[in-house]
Amino acid sequence: MNNLWERRRFLKELERLAKENAGQDKPLCIMDNIVFKAMLTSDSEDSREALRHLLSACTRRQVSGVQVKNSELLPAHLGGKSPRLDVNVTFNDGEAADLEMQIDKTADNLQDRAAFYAAMLHAVQSRKGHAYKEIKRVYQVFFLNCILYPHSNKLPRRYYYMEEEEHDRLTETSEIIFYEMPKLEQRLQDILAGKVDMETLSKEEEWCMYMKYRHEARAVKLIEELSRKEEGIMRAERAVAKIDRDYWKAIQKMNELKNSMDRAQLRYDAREEGLREGRAEGMAEGMAEGMAEGMAEGMVKGKAEGKAEGMAEGKAEVILEIAGKMKKMGDPIEKIQTVTGLPAETIEHL
Repeated sequence: MNNLWERRRFLKELERLAKENAGQDKPLCIMDNIVFKAMLTSDSEDSREALRHLLSACTRRQVSGVQVKNSELLPAHLGGKSPRLDVNVTFNDGEAADLEMQIDKTADNLQDRAAFYAAMLHAVQSRKGHAYKEIKRVYQVFFLNCILYPHSNKLPRRYYYMEEEEHDRLTETSEIIFYEMPKLEQRLQDILAGKVDMETLSKEEEWCMYMKYRHEARAVKLIEELSRKEEGIMRAERAVAKIDRDYWKAIQKMNELKNSMDRAQLRYDAREEGLREGRAEGMAEGMAEGMAEGMAEGMVKGKAEGKAEGMAEGKAEVILEIAGKMKKMGDPIEKIQTVTGLPAETIEHL
């Protein structure tokens, strides 16, 4: 994400995600586009290695190096459709790939969109004076949280240009791949029940399992095992963990701002209430103006301190409740300390 405008848009989306998920005690979902993109395109060695390993699994060939490109493919003519890709990369001497995360079906035909994206990846290679034999291979990859082909349990589904009866390939320069991740549900249940060994998973299935179930409590041990077993997934988990930390920091900052505004409002309300009561009592008892002001100030201070103590007690209960939930979810004590500020001894006794 070298483009400055693209970087700003990305950060704005990340801020939106933090706001939408504020207060929800659960891991980030990789199927959220912004998390998927941040995991694979952040400026870190973990992100670069995660992307390289994932691309190797999808293409079934060794990928030595990857470069993330501008996500917006400009049309060849003004007014043409300009698609915005999730993760657009080049690798292995100019070959290209686009990796898309699709969490739900849309009104668009995903098969047609995949063919269009693949064609656009070829189009951006076109340069004056280059021969057709110099065209580099492109891969259009869709990770789907929906089913396109209910008649088959095959994962993945790979498409090429082929002759209709004899099925010989027209060209080796284009490949479209669909990963319908819900088709792994039965495999997951069998693994969790001990009926199937996770060693039976292919590299592609391991990645799909990780991205589909990383945020689910029932798959925590499986995700941990995949992270230990597969270097690329380990790198991806490190990248997501950093996003997770940044996410919690954003929540903390928002909560601090909210608490500050709440306290200011309480002080204002207490001052107004004290002034009203002080005036009424002063008029009833015929007290001097100076005495009335003194009472008003005393009442403001007393009420503000009382409400502040009540808020502190309420906040302490909320913090303990949050810590308890995080501990039940299996979060490490260090993370719970970072989020809640509680001492380790208190967390251990929850």
